[in-house]
Amino acid sequence: MNTAVLVLEDGRVFHGSPYGAEGETFGEMVFNTGMTGYQETLTDPSYHRQIVAMTAPHIGNTGVNDEDPESGRVWVAGYVVREPSRVVSNWRANRSLDDYLKEQGVVGIAISGTRALTRHLRERGAMRAGIFTAPAEPVEELVERVRRSPGMEGADLAAEVAVTEPYVVPAIGAKRFTVAAVDLGIKGMTPHRMAERGCEVHVLPANATYEQIMAVEPDGVFFSNGPGDPATADVSALRSVLEARVPFFGICFGNQLFGRALGLSTYKLRYGHRGVNQPVQDVRTGKVEISAHNHGFAVQAPLDAPFETPYGPAEVSHVNLNDRCVEGLRLLDGRAFSVQYHPEAAAGPHDAAYLFDEFCSVMASGRDDAAQHPISTTSVRS
Repeated sequence: MNTAVLVLEDGRVFHGSPYGAEGETFGEMVFNTGMTGYQETLTDPSYHRQIVAMTAPHIGNTGVNDEDPESGRVWVAGYVVREPSRVVSNWRANRSLDDYLKEQGVVGIAISGTRALTRHLRERGAMRAGIFTAPAEPVEELVERVRRSPGMEGADLAAEVAVTEPYVVPAIGAKRFTVAAVDLGIKGMTPHRMAERGCEVHVLPANATYEQIMAVEPDGVFFSNGPGDPATADVSALRSVLEARVPFFGICFGNQLFGRALGLSTYKLRYGHRGVNQPVQDVRTGKVEISAHNHGFAVQAPLDAPFETPYGPAEVSHVNLNDRCVEGLRLLDGRAFSVQYHPEAAAGPHDAAYLFDEFCSVMASGRDDAAQHPISTTSVRS
């Protein structure tokens, strides 16, 4: 049997068997704790340039279908599993995960030590890594090659995964609202969740200007999830949206950009949150939601009291119960809010789906406010 190795930048090496395409690949080594939803994980643009290890012991047992992808391709840089399923057991499947990874050119590895790998990353933090099938060089050279590969801090990746031309997702049923959605790595289920609520969603490129956003005459503006370091992103268009008092909703990367637009800083988490079992508490109600996550950066903000921003007072709306990191922000006047997790969560859980209803309520209120205080696209700086 062919051999493969997973090499971490600190010199730790895991030996295993090739899974998926053969060759070599580099990326940030992270782990995902979800027991389901591997197809959504693979096709989530937020995983661009990351090697993902699944902590669930059996992966691939439900195969791959054509309905569940979150985008048109696999975005992970590499894939690590423990025990690949030898049999596909699902009536919706039309091919195996192994075949799918080969079709997409995704290099993977099956290792017996996914638990050891996860513990190592929890102790040492996410780091650069490489997967090599049938490597010809000695391990020492492979480690050096991994160390020469790019890291995630300072990486500006949103434009690499976003659309270059706008497109429209029509409302399902009667149209109620128009939403301008800035694609920073948007998942297909996100505009669908809004369309289900009567929103016509105009998906715009990551570098869309304030004028381009406002040209669709939106009732609300949405900033999506996406990969990379939020410190590299230009938030001038978002600041103009906030100054214009246009209703705003952001998730994941959009939450981080909302924080930076408010004047807050962001930082890299030790190993991030990735999976479908993260407990988040709404500080307003005390309710706990089990939520889906995929992020390696977070917003730094005071947890104990509201704080001032250029757009009025704001507060942390949600916190992670595992590590107390910021999971949501909102302006106290209610017109703009964001969360760090994924309320669209096609593979579940669906505890946070109400946030799309909340966005619709904010847009409805925004119409009344706009009627009383009309604005123009030239009255706000870009």
